[in-house]
Amino acid sequence: MKKRILAMLMAGAMITGMLAGCGGGSDATSTDGGSASADGSTGAEGGSEEGDMSPITFEYYNADGKNGNWSETAVGAAITEATGVTLEITYPVSSTGDASEDVALMIANDEYPDMIYSKASVTNLYEAGALIDMRDLIEQYGPNIKKMYGDEYEKLKWGAEDDGIYQLSYMGVRGTLFSTGGTCQIQYAVLAENNWEYPTTLEEYEAMIKKYLEAHPTTEDGLETIGISMSASDWHWMITLGNPAGFIADAAPDNGQWLIDENYNCTYKHTSDDEKEYFRWLSRMYDEGILDQNFATQTDDDYIAKLSSGRVVAITDANWHYMQAEAALKAEGKMDKTYCGLPVVMDPSKKAPTLMYQGLQVGYGLGITKSCEDPVRAIKFLDYLCSEEGAILYRWGIEGTHYFVDENGKRYRTEEEITKSKTDPDYGKTTGIGNYVGFPIYGDGVLDSNGDYMTPTSKESVMSEYNEIEKEACQAWGAELLIDIFPQPDEFETPVYSPLWAYAIPQELSNNVSILDEIAFPSLVKCVTEPESSFDANWDAMIAELKANGLDETNAMMTEFLATKVQ
Repeated sequence: MKKRILAMLMAGAMITGMLAGCGGGSDATSTDGGSASADGSTGAEGGSEEGDMSPITFEYYNADGKNGNWSETAVGAAITEATGVTLEITYPVSSTGDASEDVALMIANDEYPDMIYSKASVTNLYEAGALIDMRDLIEQYGPNIKKMYGDEYEKLKWGAEDDGIYQLSYMGVRGTLFSTGGTCQIQYAVLAENNWEYPTTLEEYEAMIKKYLEAHPTTEDGLETIGISMSASDWHWMITLGNPAGFIADAAPDNGQWLIDENYNCTYKHTSDDEKEYFRWLSRMYDEGILDQNFATQTDDDYIAKLSSGRVVAITDANWHYMQAEAALKAEGKMDKTYCGLPVVMDPSKKAPTLMYQGLQVGYGLGITKSCEDPVRAIKFLDYLCSEEGAILYRWGIEGTHYFVDENGKRYRTEEEITKSKTDPDYGKTTGIGNYVGFPIYGDGVLDSNGDYMTPTSKESVMSEYNEIEKEACQAWGAELLIDIFPQPDEFETPVYSPLWAYAIPQELSNNVSILDEIAFPSLVKCVTEPESSFDANWDAMIAELKANGLDETNAMMTEFLATKVQ
């Protein structure tokens, strides 16, 4: 408790100090002495004018806390040169990176930074009246913002009863996936031993794992080979145990903890009949010793260490989570021990939805607060980031330093620069490239007006960076990209709502979902780890406890919430 109080006092001092120094945005004024109102109109003394490049500092709170110093990076300095804007960036004070305490103090003091990326705390800011409606500002000063979001611009509105735009989505707009971890993963060594046949059903996945274990009970280093492992002793249970259940069993796209039917009814996914059978399968895998006996007790570091050793044949994980382990394997030349994403589903009549485009993700984003004294300059700054010039600068860096232009007018990076970007963990912080989380950005694969890619990641760049084992797989499959083995995006319809996990939901609903998760987590682990003969009784006990703690009510509340978002 003492630590919590101290952290809150430090956060309060930090926020109060920063707002006193900045006057709640007092530094965010143009040098002509004027200011603009929240609706974008200018005062009698002038305010922001067209083409105003006078120096101005905006305070930006970033809930992800991953950014370096703005002025010390080449990209930050170049954006300042182009706009006159300097960002003073602050991050969560909490050691856990939790922004909710900071946001609560901001609301309590009614003092805010000029711009804010608050992640899930945006609902609290909205309900406190802390965010300004940017719609009129965008109409007047944001042509590039409107161009970026295009046909999905209206998805930015808050809801059915409020068409205001209070934040700009931080996720890449209209992007194309060139890589994916799929619904689950298996080592390339396993595929190679099976003449590059790959499993698409849970039954085939199981058979391939067992066959490899039988042939390779230990690794070349003498370590015992593990069939499947997970990290499920903390919040990572959602990544390795919970989410894969929805992808594999329900063949459902990522809507967080929810399944959504054709009538937009929402159901807490860990109650579905299909997931029941998936967890029964995991229970059998545990009983047979195929599933790591320590999957629910090992730390996440233990899990990553096991993957890094090359002894784990298969995983059900997100590629961003096991990336560190793969880097270690590649550094040791163990390319065949890295993981290939697979389109595995439990029901062969269904399609793995991995590449499905779910629409613009709108729950998390960057907003302008009521403390900002020059919202016109702020929106112009954001509009510059959405322009081709700003987008290319932010994602590619400085021409002649981080990238070059060939004789055909196409941007490219040197091998040295590509290596730096992939191996230097501080590459983004030192260059500023793609580093300031929360900014509105174009997705990979989007072309500029000259037909060149807006980001360094393209089909060609991905193919050129494949290692030998990845190239061998593609050649065996007659594919250009590893994702060519998946059902393609045009095989799915884009929903008329954004991914449900990304919406900022009301606090009461969020609390209810947390209660359900707190029940499901240990209950699902119990279903898997106790003898398979106890599975049905354990499952029924979980459902009963969920119902006793508001399952039906929460399903109804989420369904009602989604109805306000359906376009």
